[in-house]
Amino acid sequence: MDVMGDKATLFESGRFVTPSGEEPSRDEMTDMGDATEEVRLGLAAQSGDAEAASVLGAILLRRGDLDGAEPHLRAATAAGDRAAANNLGVLLHQRGYPEEAAGWWRIAAVAGSAAAGHALGRYHRERGDEPAAEYWLRQSAEQGHALGAYALADLLEHRGDVGAEHWMRAAAERGHREAAYRLARGLDRTAGREEEGAADNAVAEAEQWYRQAAARGHRRAALHLGAILERRGELKEAGRWYLTSAKDGEPRAACALGFLLRDAGDTESAAVWWLRAAQEGDGNAANALGALHAERGETQTAERWYRAALDAGDDNGAYNLGLLCAEQGRTAQAEQWYRRAAYAGHREAANALAILLLQGSDTTGAEPWFSKAAEAGSVDAAFNLGILYAGRGEETMALRWYERAAAAGHTEAALQVGIARLREGEEQQAERHLRCAAGGGSAEAAYRLATLLDARRPPEPAHELGEIVHEKTECEEWYERAATQGHRRAQVRVGMLAAARGDVVEAARWYRAAAEAGSRNGAFNLGLLLAREGSEPEAAVWWTRAADAGHGRAALRLALVYARRGELAEGQRWADRAVELGPAEVSERAGRLRDALREELSA
Repeated sequence: MDVMGDKATLFESGRFVTPSGEEPSRDEMTDMGDATEEVRLGLAAQSGDAEAASVLGAILLRRGDLDGAEPHLRAATAAGDRAAANNLGVLLHQRGYPEEAAGWWRIAAVAGSAAAGHALGRYHRERGDEPAAEYWLRQSAEQGHALGAYALADLLEHRGDVGAEHWMRAAAERGHREAAYRLARGLDRTAGREEEGAADNAVAEAEQWYRQAAARGHRRAALHLGAILERRGELKEAGRWYLTSAKDGEPRAACALGFLLRDAGDTESAAVWWLRAAQEGDGNAANALGALHAERGETQTAERWYRAALDAGDDNGAYNLGLLCAEQGRTAQAEQWYRRAAYAGHREAANALAILLLQGSDTTGAEPWFSKAAEAGSVDAAFNLGILYAGRGEETMALRWYERAAAAGHTEAALQVGIARLREGEEQQAERHLRCAAGGGSAEAAYRLATLLDARRPPEPAHELGEIVHEKTECEEWYERAATQGHRRAQVRVGMLAAARGDVVEAARWYRAAAEAGSRNGAFNLGLLLAREGSEPEAAVWWTRAADAGHGRAALRLALVYARRGELAEGQRWADRAVELGPAEVSERAGRLRDALREELSA
């Protein structure tokens, strides 16, 4: 309740006198606290000065000296001081006499005390008399009393009255920090329902109110202000507000500050704030500590913090315990924890549980968990459902889930949709999805996109003197991107393009990279390049590698090499191998060479 110190008299009560002149209101009295002044006020009160008695009573009341305050407040109230009447009500309320307190508040409120109107309104609301509460709170609010405006807004908001925002804003404008915070929270919720432009305006206004509340020491406002600044990339200022909030005892701010410090590379300081937040019951901080210890190989400590997170009501704790058990090969315990988190609605736990069941060949048990996770928004689960249906040959259902995952940005899902659209001849759709997947880092998508664009590429324009003018096309850029990511077929293709423009060194580099990664085409082409450069012995080494991997043309080249050297038996062996490997054209030529070598050997 308000402790008032305004010097004014009660009107229309019959027992209070009217002052000779108006004096300024002191609804929120400052703490005078000066011993000399207090002595002066005491002497003035003893001599019958009602104003001095009222002020002295308010000072003693603020100090908690109820016995000392009461006689002064009663004396000033009897002399018609409305501030004393309000403060007497406060004193009686603190002593446990709410009905008597309400009587004095009513007298002060009727005389125009905004603070007494607020106190009386709260009294009626606590007793369930909302009409009376609204009447007195409205009187207080309309007089400009910030606490009255806030209490009225709270009452109206509880009833769903649209007028709540007006009074909440009025209280906030008058410096009420909780009103500013709640107004900002309301604007935040509004932003989530608005179109982009209106949402931006709501967020900007919310930030202003968060700032006002945070500047007045509201720790949750400081937390939300920090979050807004962090999303905007203003990490230094965000950290300052998180620190302010955390020092005031907000565990979520301590946790958020820990993540900022970790991202900045200061893991030790992050752990200090996570520990502080976790000890105050923040499950997210406990999970962060668990993950930190798990990374260090301290699995027992990690498990302890994950359990602490679970005890704090954070289902991520159960999920993380499942991950920890799975990494240690404790499959049964992992399944147990995954199930616990999944039943609580943790979508990634449901996906992990389904994968675990699938690894145990329980396809029937896995499918509903994949579905539950996917319906809850797990992109990985949607992709996994696509794989599950594709494995059964249910291509339509598989494509449906691939498309859902691709729409949410899943790179591999976009690749699968692109491949499916290519099979169906829908090149435009295929290209769109392949571009998404390639842009997301898929080397296979980059290669397939390059081949799609390559097939559309017109012949290279000829120079006016007859030479081919080579200009790097988009398809080459995608080939190169895939090749740089280690895609062997792309590496071979980039090598071929380099060879076509006469860059033998570049071609050899890409062929060698592909060959060393296991590409038989890369090994064969590298052999051709080396042979043209006069290094047939080294070429034979790469052809051997290619032929051993099943490359028919490489086997035929080896047969010719050994035939020229006069090693007819070895040449015949490779010719036999080329006949087996094909393709038809190679088999036919290798067959003729083999027959000739056989005749030569039998001659």
